[in-house]
Amino acid sequence: MTEEKKMTEAQAAAQPAGDEPHSQIYDVSNRSARSTIAVIDAITQRGGFKGEELSTIGQLRDQSIQIIQLCENWQQEQASK
Repeated sequence: MTEEKKMTEAQAAAQPAGDEPHSQIYDVSNRSARSTIAVIDAITQRGGFKGEELSTIGQLRDQSIQIIQLCENWQQEQASK
């Protein structure tokens, strides 16, 4: 059995039955983005960032919000099918 076929079979086994192929990445992305926002907010409240870092951190937080919105939209689309 080739390595490629082994990997494909392992990926198929790891995916829950009946789930859309993209379900797993949307779930992980959603959780990661929410965790990122929580960490950014906690560190910011504690004064853990320098002033020059705040714009970059703000951009990362905004990107995380966009990911959450994309995931929620996708989940709503899947629920309506």
